[in-house]
Amino acid sequence: MKKILFVLFALLIAHVSAFADVQFTASAPKAVVKGQQFRVSYTVTTQKVKDFRAPSFEGFEVLMGPSTARSSSRNIDIDGNMTSTSTITYTYILMGVAEGEFSIPSATITADGEQCNSNTLTIKVLPPDQTTGSRQQAGRGQQQQGRASSSSASSNGQISANDLFITATVNKTNAYEQEAILLTYKVYFLVNLRELEIKMPNLKGFLTQEVELQRGQPTLEHYNGRNYNTIVWSQYVLFPQQTGKLEIPSIDFDATVAVRTQRNVDPFDIFFNGGSTYVDVRKTISTPKLTVNVNPLPSGKPASFGGGVGEFDIKSSISTTELKANEAVTLKLEISGVGNMKLISTPEVAFPQDFETYDPKVDNKFSLTRNGLSGKKVIEYLAIPRHAGTFTIPSVEFSYFDLKSKSYKTLTTPSYELNVAKNGNGGSDQVVTSFTNKEDVRLIGQDIRYIHTGSAKLMPKGQYLFGTGLYYLCYLIPLLLLVAVVVINRQRAIDNANASKVRTKNANKVAVKRLKIAAKLLKESKQEAFYEEVLKALWGYISDKMNIPVANLSKDSVEQQLVQHGVDKQLSDKFLHLLNECEFARYAPSSIAGGMDNVYASAIEVISQMESSIKRMK
Repeated sequence: MKKILFVLFALLIAHVSAFADVQFTASAPKAVVKGQQFRVSYTVTTQKVKDFRAPSFEGFEVLMGPSTARSSSRNIDIDGNMTSTSTITYTYILMGVAEGEFSIPSATITADGEQCNSNTLTIKVLPPDQTTGSRQQAGRGQQQQGRASSSSASSNGQISANDLFITATVNKTNAYEQEAILLTYKVYFLVNLRELEIKMPNLKGFLTQEVELQRGQPTLEHYNGRNYNTIVWSQYVLFPQQTGKLEIPSIDFDATVAVRTQRNVDPFDIFFNGGSTYVDVRKTISTPKLTVNVNPLPSGKPASFGGGVGEFDIKSSISTTELKANEAVTLKLEISGVGNMKLISTPEVAFPQDFETYDPKVDNKFSLTRNGLSGKKVIEYLAIPRHAGTFTIPSVEFSYFDLKSKSYKTLTTPSYELNVAKNGNGGSDQVVTSFTNKEDVRLIGQDIRYIHTGSAKLMPKGQYLFGTGLYYLCYLIPLLLLVAVVVINRQRAIDNANASKVRTKNANKVAVKRLKIAAKLLKESKQEAFYEEVLKALWGYISDKMNIPVANLSKDSVEQQLVQHGVDKQLSDKFLHLLNECEFARYAPSSIAGGMDNVYASAIEVISQMESSIKRMK
């Protein structure tokens, strides 16, 4: 009863949370071909809607719509957590009638009593391919959401240079020394590209850092009269370390392409895939060489120039301006901006001569962007005044080469006046630090302590640990532990040698792992794979739990074993019914009432009840 109440409560919470945050989103391809049909969808995460108003589709012809699709699902993971989703999708079929880039405004809808606006869309309409075959190919590629067709490759596995190639581009061919340059490798393909491996050489004369990319679906791009699927494969930020003409050499990429072949004609192949099969073809493609002209920095560098090239700012702060002699003070500089931050040298601070100084701590807090390193460099200087008085820490100058104005700029920090009082200990305490190892400053005036005189508890001469009861106990305890470990390991080895016992013991764990895979397939809406995985979980569980060999595994043998183990007939019938339902759903998934989520929930429930029933019988 408690379990039923818990499930009902979870369902109620999931139902309420489903409507807590309504989202209204629009989706469409980023690029289409003129004269090609494509979909524009508007999805709202609730079914309590009214007054849907579509925007004007200027620049496009509306062929159909809106068509409405409603969907609801409830998912239960292996831990019993429940999520519920309910959506309505409005779909239009459009066609681009003119070339160019067009913007589709927001749609509006009233959802759960509140008006919602969708996001705007920007769609680029490309011209048709110059050849009919290429046009058809690009259309198929877009309809398959970026998956290129392999029809460009001939049946003998030959892939032309126009079907697959890579371009190498830089965002600037003239740059200054230490100026960030973005190098981009972009793939253009009309084939079924499976894999692509790069052999990146060492770029002489450059400091190279790779930009982390999140590769998405391919996008269409019109290039040399054809519409290609394109992906930005990799990007690098280059910092030239020398002047003159620097070469970015040609780089080889190893591509794996799936090519359709007609060589093996089999009746089954004819029925399922038209007699065609796919073979993987390896092809090496090379990028063109690039040359970058690197100019030296202009003359007249300031004395405070630290090698910075980009756009920067500097701030400073001090820990205190009132302190005593032999106490530490920390001056902090923070250099922020975008550029070659990793190569900027640490500014020098002219502390007074009576100050004892230590190597500064440098904390780099920047990340790589397409314009260089962005973030800040935090530098901490530690100094210790040895005498009382009034001292001035002068301002710090920081100079860099500004790329916008093509000139040097000098920034300064404020100066600080310190009032150092006499130390209350008469100046006897000394201060040392391991500041370069990022440890705290410590006093060593108390390092050598006074030797105390007086009574102390000492052991009488001639008394030793050897030969006492504690001495022998120290030998006996490890020996007993060793014997216990040997006995436990031996018993575990005997248990593991019994294969049937191990299978029975681990039956539930194996089933849980398979159901986790089924849960992932459920979220991805892969029906056939989902039902197949649930069947594996059910058959595998009953085979391991009842110790039924796979060769003898059938519904009759399962039913007989369940009766022998005293399993309730209602539970047995429920288990067998679920097997029949999954087997039927593999071939006709659309005819199953309740959907995959109900099958998944039933599988978890029946295995849980079966496990509890068998344990009670034992």
